Amino acid sequence: MRKKTILNVLLIILVLAFFVTPLGFYGKVLLNRIFAAKPEVILASNRAKLSDYEWKLKDAEWNFFPFEKSKGNVVFINFWASWRLPCIAELQGIQELYDVYKEKVDFYIITNEERAPVEEFMKKNKFTFPVTYLIIGEKAPFEVLEAPGSYLIDKNGEIVIKEEGISDWNNTTISNLLENLVSQ
Repeated sequence: MRKKTILNVLLIILVLAFFVTPLGFYGKVLLNRIFAAKPEVILASNRAKLSDYEWKLKDAEWNFFPFEKSKGNVVFINFWASWRLPCIAELQGIQELYDVYKEKVDFYIITNEERAPVEEFMKKNKFTFPVTYLIIGEKAPFEVLEAPGSYLIDKNGEIVIKEEGISDWNNTTISNLLENLVSQ
């Protein structure tokens, strides 16, 4: 066989592996992480402010709790789904952010899925951030974004970041921003 034919066969095998095997799944997750953009900070003059904190959610034990408990705190909110590849790619960075800021920032990693598959997903991926369950139809103090989507809210209730789509949350820009927001 000619060298060109061998290279073509290897390329076809690589492409098939990318779409059919677990290697392909992890490759797609990696590509999503590589190409995820840094979230954009909203200019102070353009920030919307929450009018209220009235919102009912469920915690990991399936108990209801009010979002109002986070009033006056820095809040990170992420909407995700275990079956969406961009969410899977984004959650690793969120886990790393949570590991550093869990004592300083209120994290709401929100899904509208059933509890059993979420618990299995969390265990499989070794995620330890707190899972929050969305109550569908419940009034929220801001737009509930399609997964993946995120908000970062300061202590005064101003939306500092509203990000739709996958983002790179574990970077120095976000770390510096969080340090600044927490210290205010």
